[in-house]
Amino acid sequence: MERIRRNAEALVVKAMKGNDASHDASHVWRVRDLALSLAKEEGLASDPHSFQIVELAALLHDIADYKYLRDPSEDKIVENFLDQEGVEEDIKFKILKIIKGMGFKEEVTGSGNIEWFPEFGIVQDADRLDAIGAIGIARCFTFGGSRKRMLHDQAIPPRSDLSKEQYMNKEEQTTINHFHEKLLKLKDMMKTKAGKRMAEKRHKFMEEFVKEFYDEWNGLS
Repeated sequence: MERIRRNAEALVVKAMKGNDASHDASHVWRVRDLALSLAKEEGLASDPHSFQIVELAALLHDIADYKYLRDPSEDKIVENFLDQEGVEEDIKFKILKIIKGMGFKEEVTGSGNIEWFPEFGIVQDADRLDAIGAIGIARCFTFGGSRKRMLHDQAIPPRSDLSKEQYMNKEEQTTINHFHEKLLKLKDMMKTKAGKRMAEKRHKFMEEFVKEFYDEWNGLS
C-alpha cells in the first residue's frame, strides 16, 4: 500500500499542476486527511481494505475533474493507474464507483437515487467539507476569479431546481450565486455522522460570511 500511496501522490502532483488553487494538490491532501479522520470516527480504521479504498479514492478523486479536462483520454487516467498498480478488482471497483458518483452534479436533482456505501460517504463528505467554511469560501472565489466571473450582479439571481446540465453550465453565473446553488446546501447532504458534525461549524461561518457580503455590497455594514 505504501508504494501505491506514493505513486498516487506523484500522479496527483503531475496531473493537477496546471490547476488553479481551488482544485490543486493541496485540496487533495486536505480531502485525504479529512477522509482518513472521518473513517476513524466512523469505525473503519480496523479494516485495512476500507482504509485503502478511502485513501486512494480521496487522493484520486479530482484527477479527471470535468472542469479541467484538457483531453477526453484523461478520463481513463485513474482506471489505468489502478490497473498498472495491480489494485485488487473489488477495491478498484469501489474506488471508481466513489470517484464517478460523488460529485454534486450527480446528486443535484435531489432524486435520492445515489447508491452509496460507508467508504463512498466518507470520501464524499470529506470533499464537501473542503468546499465549505473558510477554506471553501477561499476556494470559491479563487475558482470564480480563474474563470473571470463577477463577484455579484443583482440582475442575475441564483438558479433553483437545477438539472445536472444546468448546474454544469455556469457561463453567466456570479461567484456569490455558487453559495446558494451549491455550498449552502452541502451541510444537509452529508452522509456520515462525523461529516454532519464537522459541517455544522463550517456552514455557520459561511452563512455569516454571505450575510456580511450582502450587507457590505449594499452599504449597510
